[in-house]
Amino acid sequence: MSKIITLDEFIIQRQKDFPFSTGELSGLLRDIGVAAKIINREVNKAGLVDILGITDRQNIQGEEVRKLDEFADETLINCLKNSGQACGYASEEQDDFKVIPTHETANAKYAVLFDPLDGSSNIDVNVSIGTIFAIYRRTSEEGPCRLDDFLQKGSDLVAAGYIIYGSSTMLVYTTGKGVNGFTLDPSIGEFCLSHPNIRIPENGNLFSVNVGNFSKFPESVKDYIRYCMGEEDGKKPFSLRYIGSFVADFHRNLIKGGIFMYPPTLDRPEGKLRLLYECNPLAFIVEQAGGRSSDGFVRTLDEAPKALHQRVPLFIGSANMVKMAEEYCQ
Repeated sequence: MSKIITLDEFIIQRQKDFPFSTGELSGLLRDIGVAAKIINREVNKAGLVDILGITDRQNIQGEEVRKLDEFADETLINCLKNSGQACGYASEEQDDFKVIPTHETANAKYAVLFDPLDGSSNIDVNVSIGTIFAIYRRTSEEGPCRLDDFLQKGSDLVAAGYIIYGSSTMLVYTTGKGVNGFTLDPSIGEFCLSHPNIRIPENGNLFSVNVGNFSKFPESVKDYIRYCMGEEDGKKPFSLRYIGSFVADFHRNLIKGGIFMYPPTLDRPEGKLRLLYECNPLAFIVEQAGGRSSDGFVRTLDEAPKALHQRVPLFIGSANMVKMAEEYCQ
C-alpha cells in the first residue's frame, strides 16, 4: 500500500521549489483547502437544508445570486481574512475588489481572485459544480492593495486551482511546477494526493461547446465545429460533451483530452467567461499540464486585463486541438 500524502503535507514538501518562500503562499493554499471542505459539506447536504434556490439580489454580471453562491463567497472571504496572507480579494460575486484591513495583512504579499461557485445554475439539479481561484503576488507597495494588484496578466500568476464538487470532491492546483490533483477522503476529512503530475493528452476526441448558440457563432467557429462533428469525408466525429459547468467540462477534458470552447457570439462578441476569475486560472493549469488556451488569436495568459469583470472568448484544452481551432479562427 502506497503512502497517503495529504494536501497539507504536499504543500509543505513543495515549499523547497521556492527557495525564497517564507511560507505565506503555502499557508494561503492550505486555507483555501479548508474553505473547500466547508463548501463541500454544504454542497453535499444542500437538498436537506434551506440553501437551494436563489436570493433576492443580482451580482455585478446581472445574474441571480443563488443561496449556495452566497455561502461559498462568504466562506472563502472569511478564510482569506483569517489567514492573514492576502492583502485583498476580488470575487466574481462582488462589484469591486476588497481590501482586507487588518494589521496582519498590511504587508501581505498576495492578491486573490475567485469564482466561488462556478456552474451555479446547475446547483438545484445536482450537477457537478466548482470553485476557481487565482493568486498573484501584489505589485503595490506595503499598505492597502490597489486595483493594479488584480489587473495582472495570467502569465504573472503564482498559483491557481479549482475544486470540483461531484461524485467525489477534487482539488487541482499548480504553482507553476506542474499540476497535481487531490481527492477528498470523507472518512478522514483530508484531501489526499490522487492524481500526481497531471498531463493532458496532446490530442483528444471530446469537444465541449454550447451548440444551442451555433447560429450565433462566427463562420470560422462553425467550420471547426463541423470538423469536430465529422462533416469531412472519412473523418470520424469527436464526441460532444457539454455540461454547462465550466469546471466540470474542463476537468473531464484535462483528464481525458479534449477542447472546451466558448467563442464570441452575435449578442456577446466579447465572449461570456471572465478573464480573471475563470479563464486565466484554468489557462495557467492547462499550460502547466501541457495544453493550450487562447481566444482564437491571442494566448489567454498574454491578455492584458482592463477591468475586473472583463470577458473574453476561450478555446482551451489539448494542445493540438486548440491549435487547429486557432487555425480555423485565423
